[in-house]
Formats: sequence, structure tokens, C-alpha cells
Amino acid sequence: QVQLMESGGGSVQPGGSLTISCAASENNYKTTYMAWFRQAPGKEREGVAATVRGGSANYADSVKGRFILTRRSTDDMLYLQLNSLQPDDSAMYYCAASPPAGSGCWYLRERDCNDWGQGNQVTVSS
Repeated sequence: QVQLMESGGGSVQPGGSLTISCAASENNYKTTYMAWFRQAPGKEREGVAATVRGGSANYADSVKGRFILTRRSTDDMLYLQLNSLQPDDSAMYYCAASPPAGSGCWYLRERDCNDWGQGNQVTVSS
């Protein structure tokens, strides 16, 4: 099981930006796919963005054009730059990872993501 640790969350005003990070305990086939999900109070967890090692990123429509997902190949550090933040973006953000068999993780299918972090809170408020 891969240990995933999120960091960088916090509070920001509407229209502001924030970058959150995810560190993986392993850098191998278990982290072929890496993704961000989020869950707001009273709502279901939803996919935000995902990437595959050496490949492209996939974004949810709700964040496309505002959020930028990057991945450092040397150690699988995953970054999510959150721009033009709105109160609706307030949520606990979770990092997820999956081996090649979990390709659905790239399509932001929660059940196909194998390992999960503990979550990191992002709050957008004036």
C-alpha cells in the first residue's frame, strides 16, 4: 500500500490561488495513476484531476481552465495549482494513486483508485 500525504491547504479569498501537494511513499508501478478528489460537507466525493506517468492530465469540467495538475517524475510529487478559487471549491482535497490495473482512476472513477491520502482542507471565503 502506498502512503500518500497531502499538504499546502488553507484559507484563501475568492479569486485567489493556492497550491496543494501530495507526496507518495513509493515511486513505482503502484503510482502509475495519480489523482485529486475533493469532498465538501454534505456532498459526495468528486474527481478533480488525474494524471498518468509520462502522459496527459484529465480535468473535471468544473475546474478545467482554472486548476493545473503537475507531477514531478523523479519522486511522483503531485501538485495541484488552484486558481480563480470560488467558495464552491471549498472542500477536503484527497490525493489518490493506482497501479496500471486501475486505469479508471485517470477517468476520475473513485472505485478504481487504490490508495488514498488523509485529505487536506481548502477553504475559500471572504
